[in-house]
Amino acid sequence: MDILTWATLSADAQQAALQRSPLIGDSGLEQSVRAIVDAVASRGDAALKEFNQKFDGFNSANIDSLRLSESEISAASARVSAELKAAIAQAMANIDVFHSAQQFRPIEIETQAGVRCELRSEPIEKVGLYIPGGSAPLISTVMMLALPAKIAGCEKRVLVSPPPINDAIVYAANACGITEIYQVGGAQAIAALAFGTETIPSVDKIFGPGNRYVTEAKRLVSQDGRCTVSIDMPAGPSEVLVIADSDANSAFIAADLLSQAEHGPDSQVILVTDSEPLAQAVNQALESQLAALPRQEIAATALKGSRTILVKDMQEAALVSNRYGPEHLIIQTRFPRDVLNHIRAAGSVFLGAYTPESVGDYASGTNHVLPTYGYSRAVSSLSLADFSRRFTVQELSAKGLLGLGQAVMTLANNELLDAHKNAVAIRLASLKD
Repeated sequence: MDILTWATLSADAQQAALQRSPLIGDSGLEQSVRAIVDAVASRGDAALKEFNQKFDGFNSANIDSLRLSESEISAASARVSAELKAAIAQAMANIDVFHSAQQFRPIEIETQAGVRCELRSEPIEKVGLYIPGGSAPLISTVMMLALPAKIAGCEKRVLVSPPPINDAIVYAANACGITEIYQVGGAQAIAALAFGTETIPSVDKIFGPGNRYVTEAKRLVSQDGRCTVSIDMPAGPSEVLVIADSDANSAFIAADLLSQAEHGPDSQVILVTDSEPLAQAVNQALESQLAALPRQEIAATALKGSRTILVKDMQEAALVSNRYGPEHLIIQTRFPRDVLNHIRAAGSVFLGAYTPESVGDYASGTNHVLPTYGYSRAVSSLSLADFSRRFTVQELSAKGLLGLGQAVMTLANNELLDAHKNAVAIRLASLKD
């Protein structure tokens, strides 16, 4: 990777050093995705089957339905090895423990005499879960979405994934209580979840990461007046930033960088360090490890849009990281928690030499659906709360309205909203009768 010295860069050059992959800024992306969304909105299942053939080489004419039947789910599950089933079970247990601990606790408080305010939570009724499965079947994403949805109590949980769906994705979905599994992926799957088709039901909220086409489709449908659907977050092409000092293991760092680079050609990896010898050693390790990867070509393309940034110390390293706002942040330094104290923007943080990003991707218990593109400066990692909606309740007694009414009328009067004022005044007048 190219090595840049932060202090010698102009303000514009510093900004350029933190830009995402140039593939993400494809000017024709919105137009292409909008055409797909419009086709699904107007032609439903027929468009989905055409796109299955066009993008995935899957002939939907040879299947009875886009939805997997119970017998197909059972058959797919039977083909999964016992070893993989055991790994899925261990990951599920940890994810369940961490997300169950996030259960909402209602708030009920009297703000002043006779004025009771509450905060309550209800599960989102219908959720759509998108599972990437094109170049890499993301079994882990099934657990990251389906388990929180189940724990939260979402009544209808619909899963979509590119065809032909990997057996382990089907098994994991079934193990997490998913019964509706549809063979459709990409931007067209997002459109189907938003608008509904003859086969696939529309949902209230869409969850899941994906490539830039999926991410763009999520953005478009969330802003489309023809449907009412929300999305979890802008979770697009994967990215990782590693903060490392001279004590760090260069082989570990190279492995972490490549673990993200292999996701896709539009993924991005960044190394921020105060040690030029370490930066050179990482580049050597990248070269040797890359040669042994089956997804070498994909990772190599991602590395072309990646770089190393040299900083003067770990405080400046944290500053650079916060400006970038990485999806994943690995801190491999002598005192990682000291650096953590300066971190303000990251989707998920991995501390120390023995915490590769891979553990969070699969089985530590945290969620791997995270904001990308720098949105971690304002958007949180996926949690149980995302599968519910919170609402407030207020209840006033006559005494409560007597104590609060005048303040409300004064505020309403100064906002020139007479009807608001009258709604209080008419009640206060009735209390005098």
